[in-house]
Amino acid sequence: MKLKKVLALTLAAAMTLSLAACGGSDDGGAAEAPAAADDTGADETEAPAADDAADDGAEAEAPAAASGLTYASINLGEDYKDLTTTIKFIHHKTDREEDGTIPDLISKFNEVYPGITVETEGITDYAEDSLLRLSAGDWGDVMFIPAIDAAELPTYFVPYGTVDEMSEYVNFADQWKDAAGNCYGIGYMGNAQGVLYNKKVFADAGVTELPKTPDEFIAALQAIKDNTDAIPLYTNYAAGWTMGGAWDGYLGAITNGDETWLNQKFIHEAEPFKDHGDGTGPYALYKILYDATAQGLIEDDYTTTDWEGCKPMINNGEIGAMVLGSWAVAQMKAAGDNPDDIGYMPFPITVNGQQYATAGPDYCYGINANASDDNKAAAMVFVKWMVEESGWCDLEGGYPISKTAPTSFVFDGVNVVNNVTSLPGEEDIMNELNSESELSFNQGGDAKVQRIVEAAATGAETYEDIMADWTAAWNAAQEECGVEVLY
Repeated sequence: MKLKKVLALTLAAAMTLSLAACGGSDDGGAAEAPAAADDTGADETEAPAADDAADDGAEAEAPAAASGLTYASINLGEDYKDLTTTIKFIHHKTDREEDGTIPDLISKFNEVYPGITVETEGITDYAEDSLLRLSAGDWGDVMFIPAIDAAELPTYFVPYGTVDEMSEYVNFADQWKDAAGNCYGIGYMGNAQGVLYNKKVFADAGVTELPKTPDEFIAALQAIKDNTDAIPLYTNYAAGWTMGGAWDGYLGAITNGDETWLNQKFIHEAEPFKDHGDGTGPYALYKILYDATAQGLIEDDYTTTDWEGCKPMINNGEIGAMVLGSWAVAQMKAAGDNPDDIGYMPFPITVNGQQYATAGPDYCYGINANASDDNKAAAMVFVKWMVEESGWCDLEGGYPISKTAPTSFVFDGVNVVNNVTSLPGEEDIMNELNSESELSFNQGGDAKVQRIVEAAATGAETYEDIMADWTAAWNAAQEECGVEVLY
């Protein structure tokens, strides 16, 4: 789906909501703590014609590289020391704005580059608001790239260099690339996908070996319920983003060992949600949540979960496990007096005797293609410093982005792999199928995962009913979008 269509739907929904009730916002859109959102509107008629720009071959342009400015060309601490300008950075890390982390990092940046003033703005409902800001050109010089099509990257952002060049400096350089092989986004931190757990709770429950299969994981949760006072699995249902935003992240190689499945085969598969009978695949992934809920191994009242409250709860041993990316480890360790009790295990699915974890970037820095030359240079310097010198990724406990910066990330007993990118010419098909089916995998499809909890808790639907419904929606989307079914 192109950005203009996304914006049209977003704006229509926003207008409907504004007529129904003035004010109010979804405070679960950002990946961490909520804060007051900046409610900025945009006139759809002013949105850049991204489709037209892409059709005119915009993806072949490389404005930064053409002017000699690339990530590789900058020598930190030496180049642009005399540059004086002001740049703006918008982001979703409202918690790190409020606790002083981001202001402190900028202060350290200014010790090296005193002439570059960095203004920041944290946005709570970032996924939607950032798209509106992008369309209106009202976002400054650096932003975390929202969900747009690859063909639209050159319309809005500056390339850092080619993917091949950037792969020498950073991991996941191909996350935001155009058809010409240019890199437009660099992660502020990486995420590996596993399960957050309290080591003491598992030990007190008598679980001496970490579970490696869905059945073993459910058995471990049952042991926690039988032998401790802890909530075995905390769903964080009420936060919203902890549903689709968390569970969808385990699709792909984690559940089937196939690095090509998520971005190349899934879109062409007739029955992606079928039961393989061996505890693998998407069916097994979401069934863990259904079974845990149906067997009373989650919160007593899932509708009243509290994201901020769960952090000290797991630190203090009131929660056994939560399905969240590795980014959450640092937050849970810092939330109480028992940081050493917080552990991170591979997701409990085993494929041919091997457990897998995928790793990839969180939100990625993008630089405004319409900024002045001075601001492009200042933004490039700022991004490179944040990636290589700030230590922010390691502070968050993230999987490393920079290939030169030190890291303390450790994830033993698992094969860390990458879900490889889409085939040429198919980069945007997943977006189209997600939109048409309304399943929104890895695009904040919270409702479909919340449905699993609701169905299991009430008995309103069987798990097989839900998987059949997803399959029907997926097949209908494939037909409507003209996607060939190959598997």
